[in-house]
Amino acid sequence: MTNVVLHPDMAIIQDAQKGAYGGKTIAQQRADWSRYTASLAIPRPNDILVRDELVATPGYDVPVRVYRHAASQGPTACVIYMHGGGFMKGDLDSSDPIAWGFCTETGATVVSVDYRLTPEHPFPAAFDDCMGVLRVAAADPGRFGIDPSRIALVGDSAGGHLAASLCLAARDASGPAIAAQAVVYTVIGTDMAEPSYTENAVGFGLTTEACHKYMKLLIPSSRHAASVYARPFLAADFAGLPPAFVHAAEFDPVRDDSRVYASRLALAGVDVTYREARGMIHGFMRARFKGAGARAEYAAICDFLSNRLAWSM
Repeated sequence: MTNVVLHPDMAIIQDAQKGAYGGKTIAQQRADWSRYTASLAIPRPNDILVRDELVATPGYDVPVRVYRHAASQGPTACVIYMHGGGFMKGDLDSSDPIAWGFCTETGATVVSVDYRLTPEHPFPAAFDDCMGVLRVAAADPGRFGIDPSRIALVGDSAGGHLAASLCLAARDASGPAIAAQAVVYTVIGTDMAEPSYTENAVGFGLTTEACHKYMKLLIPSSRHAASVYARPFLAADFAGLPPAFVHAAEFDPVRDDSRVYASRLALAGVDVTYREARGMIHGFMRARFKGAGARAEYAAICDFLSNRLAWSM
């Protein structure tokens, strides 16, 4: 792609990514991802209470990590957060700095979901795990000390896909109620023919080739290929979904998935804000501790959530 001018903060991501995509086996790729994400992390603030637990769902006891302000009193808003990693990488530790940041910046209790990964667990395993956690949070809000009328779904990359899928499923099932959704450099299961998959195919960390691989591992057979929860792009109707913040990176193979999703929501009458991080690449949130530009992009997500959920300590 010509005329590429990357934001200076993206050097932070690119430097950290060196060696992060060379693993040949799934185990090596996961270890590379853990090293990459750890290299950009900082310690949690001392005023956040954190605990790990298991949430029993019909198919699996899902590990979650719960973050809550030490000063919180009474029910708070809730962010259910789903991490990225191509559906095959990532865990509670790799997503920890993003998750605790939402707690710090919004005052919400954050429930980070350690959903099952591909290729061992293709669709619908991750979807079922996240939906199970959402249902438990809504049905038993006292467990997490939350207000079930103020639950937001937040996810980046693969996690954004899961958030979009859950919004469709919750609407179709008439609950649980979701107050807002924030999806960041998301994928929605397009056919990957949009311009960004060609324009940004290589050179920006995430590649178009990797995107194809991740989706094939998520949906390895034709059995679920037509499911709107496996590919939200296929939904015929986007009306009635929660207010949305859709956040893309300019130089990202999956950028146009975000553009498509935002436009589909807008055409369906959903209150949607679309923001494109100019000069930035996939994963820009992880640069926020060292870069003011990346920090501003992360703050925009938190501002949306704060406004939709209202601070409650």
